[in-house]
Amino acid sequence: MFWPMLAIALGFLGLAVLGVLAVRVFLEAQRLGRQVADSARRINRAAEDLERAAVGAERAADRV
Repeated sequence: MFWPMLAIALGFLGLAVLGVLAVRVFLEAQRLGRQVADSARRINRAAEDLERAAVGAERAADRV
């Protein structure tokens, strides 16, 4: 009777560990997704700034 109960307890413990690890992976994936979205916003903002600067440089070159 001891061995079947030990096997059940170890199985439950294994599932609990897998559940905890799954939650950690999920949270890290969410954090990574937020960082990627933030980086994409920054890149878009920099591209817009670069485009405005290029237009300004072109106008300045036309005046010269």
